[in-house]
Amino acid sequence: MKRILLTAMAATLLFSCQSNKQPASSEVEISPVVVTDSMKSMYNHYAKWFADSEMKRFPEAWQLDHGKRLFFGYAQGVGCCAMLEMWKATGDTKYYDYVTEWADTIVFEDGNIHLYDMSTYNIDYINSGKVLFDVYKQTGNEKYRKAMDLLVKQMKQHPRTLEGGYWHKLRYPHQIWLDGLYMGSPFLAHYGAEFNQPEWIDEAVKQFTLCHKHTYDAKTGLYHHAWDESKSQRWANKETGHSPNFWGRSIGWWFMAMVDVLDYIPENHEGRSRIIGYIQGLADALPKYMDEDGLWYQVVDMHEREGNFPEASVTTQCMYAYAKAVNKGYIDEKYRAIAIKAFDGLKKTLLKELPDGTLSLTRCCQVGGLGGDPYRDGSFEYYIGEKIRDNDAKATGPFIMGLLELGK
Repeated sequence: MKRILLTAMAATLLFSCQSNKQPASSEVEISPVVVTDSMKSMYNHYAKWFADSEMKRFPEAWQLDHGKRLFFGYAQGVGCCAMLEMWKATGDTKYYDYVTEWADTIVFEDGNIHLYDMSTYNIDYINSGKVLFDVYKQTGNEKYRKAMDLLVKQMKQHPRTLEGGYWHKLRYPHQIWLDGLYMGSPFLAHYGAEFNQPEWIDEAVKQFTLCHKHTYDAKTGLYHHAWDESKSQRWANKETGHSPNFWGRSIGWWFMAMVDVLDYIPENHEGRSRIIGYIQGLADALPKYMDEDGLWYQVVDMHEREGNFPEASVTTQCMYAYAKAVNKGYIDEKYRAIAIKAFDGLKKTLLKELPDGTLSLTRCCQVGGLGGDPYRDGSFEYYIGEKIRDNDAKATGPFIMGLLELGK
C-alpha cells in the first residue's frame, strides 16, 4: 500500500488553483495532470477498498446510510448504484448480489414496493428505481419492470409548476429543488431509452431546462438550492423566489444529474448541447470555490465565514461529476486535475483508515432541506448547524463511482 501511495504521489503533477479567497470573477488557472497507469491502479484500489468497507459496515444494502429498516430510500439507491458500478468494473458478483438481495426483498411480485406511498408525490422515491434496470436485465423478473412502471406512473401524475417543473414533494408545493433533478430525471431518461418511450427523454430535458432557468445565478456561476414559484415560503426571496444560499450537496446533486442523464439523451437531441453547456459553465465556476486542500464547503461560496466547514458529499459528488464529464468528453481534459485534487484533499483530510482495516469517510452532512417542521429557513446558520456523520451514502456512493471514473 505504501508503495502504491508513494508512486501515485510522485506521479501526480501539481496544478495552480486559487482558493475562493479571490472574488468569484477571478480566473482560475488549471494545469493538466498526466495520469499514469499506477495512478489509475491506485484509484481502482481505493474504490474496491472503500466498497468492501461499506459492505463490512453495512452487511445488507438496506443498512447503507445507517438505515434502520427495510426501505426504498434514495440514499440506498445511491449506494447501490455505486455497487453496481463496482460489479461492472471488476466482474465480481458479490457487489451485484449485494444489490439484488435488497431489490428482491423490497419489490413484491406484483411490482409494488415496500413502504412506497405514491400519494405523497415524493420525487426522492424515484431515485432507487435506477437500480432496477440492471437487476431486471440480469434476472428477467417482470416484477422489476412493473416496479419501474409504477414509478413512472407517479411521474405522470406528479404535481408541477405552471411551466411544468416537478414539485419536489406534495408537501413542498410550487418548489423545484436541485436535489430533485438527480432523483427523478436520469431515471426517466433511462426509462425512455430502455423501453423506447422517447417522450420521457424529452421530459427529462425539460426538467433540466426549467431548473436551470429558475435556480442559476449568473454572478457566481452557481445554483440556488431551490426555487419557490409562489414566493410564499419564508426562505424564498420575494422578488426571485430563490432560496438564499448555495448549499454544497444540492449543487453536487445537480452536477451529477446532468452528467448522468446524458447517458440516455441521443446525440441528435436538441437538449443535449444545452445540458452540456450547463455542465461546462458549472465546471468552470466551481474551482473558484475550492479550498487549497481540494475540498468544497457546506455553503460553497462562504469558505472563510466562521462556522463553515469542508464537507465530504459535495466534494465526492463534484469529484465524480468532473471525472465522468472528462471521460465522456463533455468538458476539457484539463478538468481531470480538479477531480484528482478533490480526491487528494479527501484522502488527506476526511478519509480515515480504521483499526479493523476499513476506510471511513468523515464529515458528511446528514441531511439538508428547506421548510418543514421544524422550519428550515435556508440561512447560512441553518446549513452549518445540520448534523454531520461518517459514511453517509450521499457521500460514499459518489466517492466509489468517482474513483472508478478516475481509474478508467
